[in-house]
Amino acid sequence: MDAGALTLQPLAGYDPDGRLVPRLAASIPTPENGGVAPDLRSITWKLRDGLRWSDGSALTADDVVFTWQYCVHPETGCTSRDYFAGVASVEAPDARTVVIRFAAPTPYPYAAFVGGRMPVISRAQFGGCLGAAARDCPSATTAPLGAGPYRIVEFTPDAAAVYERNPFYWGERPYYDRVVLRGGGEAAEAARAVLATGEADFGWNLQVEPETLAALEAAGLGRVTAGFGSQIERIVVNQTNPAPALGAARSEYRDGANPHPFLTFTPIPQALSLAVDRAAIAGLYGFAARPVCNLVAAPPDYASAANDECLAPDLDGAKRLLDAHGVTDNDGDGVREYRGVPLHLTFQTTANPLRQETQELLRGWWRQLGIETELLAHDAGVFFGGDPAVAEESYRRFLADLQMFTDGSGVDPQQALAAGLCRNIQSQANGWAGSNNARSCNAEYDALFAQLEQTPPGPERESLVQQLNDIAVQSYYQIPLVNRGLVSAHRHTLEGVRPNAWDSSLWNIAEWRRR
Repeated sequence: MDAGALTLQPLAGYDPDGRLVPRLAASIPTPENGGVAPDLRSITWKLRDGLRWSDGSALTADDVVFTWQYCVHPETGCTSRDYFAGVASVEAPDARTVVIRFAAPTPYPYAAFVGGRMPVISRAQFGGCLGAAARDCPSATTAPLGAGPYRIVEFTPDAAAVYERNPFYWGERPYYDRVVLRGGGEAAEAARAVLATGEADFGWNLQVEPETLAALEAAGLGRVTAGFGSQIERIVVNQTNPAPALGAARSEYRDGANPHPFLTFTPIPQALSLAVDRAAIAGLYGFAARPVCNLVAAPPDYASAANDECLAPDLDGAKRLLDAHGVTDNDGDGVREYRGVPLHLTFQTTANPLRQETQELLRGWWRQLGIETELLAHDAGVFFGGDPAVAEESYRRFLADLQMFTDGSGVDPQQALAAGLCRNIQSQANGWAGSNNARSCNAEYDALFAQLEQTPPGPERESLVQQLNDIAVQSYYQIPLVNRGLVSAHRHTLEGVRPNAWDSSLWNIAEWRRR
């Protein structure tokens, strides 16, 4: 998303306060200005006049239509496909007008083409990449055309991307001639590059111990900032069996025929959660995290109060819970069993000091319960890359019992909550591009979500969001840990940076300038 944000743009995005701001669109459609139909079955966007791609060709409403066609094709493997749930059609009455029609009244029509995960792509460039062809399409991984402030000129997978100023950008001329975005490595390296050596101007997602950041900041080259939104560091609990002996069936839902051998027995993940001292985990982050019991923790009106007891860890209660349900150590080796299966967990996440410290804390608490945990740490570029060739390290393949990462629910949580639907389970059939990473399937959840889709903003919608959150949390499909601030650092010589937890960190890079 951040690599794309320099060049690829949606119709609209979000500012640091979570307000909608136009990107390729000239303005935000609303019921008041006539952009949202009275029956809530369509939204009409008007593109800015004279939009051009970074090669100088015209960007038109037809490109928006194509992006929809590309993303909803079942064989494309588009990771943003869920954003089009409920969209019946996308039409282009003329070169500047986009009409999105919904299959049913849609009270919140700002999912499709809104936010950093929903950019518009070029029909001329990607037209031959529709469906299964997308997986081997060179345009998708080399130099996509964009309409943003910069255009890509060089790309090395898992390493770096180089951009130059886009002469066809619709906005004010960006300040820099060249931008280099580097990935891989560890967060501490990025922090040092900005705050200690001055090799970089900006460092993103600095999941680094607060003491280390403070010491680096004391060098006087830059400052550390944090923007809080809906980002929750969570443990995802695999509802399917990842045993290596299953081969291609590992972590495949298979219509419920491949359940996890013990994590689908609710008292076990419940005990894992009870044992967690969330305040201790938040303490690792210093000012940049808060203990949390919900997956939807912001905006405040959507946050449930039904799970607050998780803020008080209860190791003894967790032990009693397991004992009461017959999950005991029957052979005296110190590890409990469930139906003869020892509770040995594999637990994966990305490689950085804070996550490894968090893993160690969790392993220690769970060991006191009689549960053993093997800790795995993978390079972030590989973990999030999803390349089938490195399946053992891919969070989408999820060939472990538990995994930990951060995700957010956005300004309106509907899209994030769609990730809990049965139809969105990640599987081989969809190229593991679905959004349901836990592989959970709950009929009550799906029914409540269908109600949410038809409910306008207000108390009833807030209640439905809270109920959906509670099902996911109380079924222990995911275990929330802390609300993370998005920590970044920038040199004192770099002006215009506005931390944004609701969109890409580079959402306003066109405004960044040298002092």
